[in-house]
Amino acid sequence: QLQLVESGGGLVPPGGSLRLSCAASGHTLNSYVIGWFRQAPGKEREGVSCISSNGGSTNYADSVKGRFTISRDNAKNTVYLQMDSLKAEDTAVYYCAALLDSFAKCARIYEVFEYDYWGQGTQVTVSS
Repeated sequence: QLQLVESGGGLVPPGGSLRLSCAASGHTLNSYVIGWFRQAPGKEREGVSCISSNGGSTNYADSVKGRFTISRDNAKNTVYLQMDSLKAEDTAVYYCAALLDSFAKCARIYEVFEYDYWGQGTQVTVSS
């Protein structure tokens, strides 16, 4: 059973940066697409970014394009989300999720229901 644990969230002022980590255990991530999602209070969970199993393909929501960068280190079984130029509207609980598909290229971020495993989330608050 794959388990995912997010970390790196916290309180940061507008314009600041955070790096989230998604560490996996129980199985290697080599065959999994990884997505980052976020959910703000009263809102639906939305896709933020996606990275293919070998890291060769990525995708971003328009709202974070140019500010967030997804990457992965399969040797460490970890995926990262570097978040720069943070805005108040980025405030949310951030989740990572794994989709078992070695061939998917993240032409889209994929829907919530398409992912097989989820982490418990980490809170990101952008406020002065």
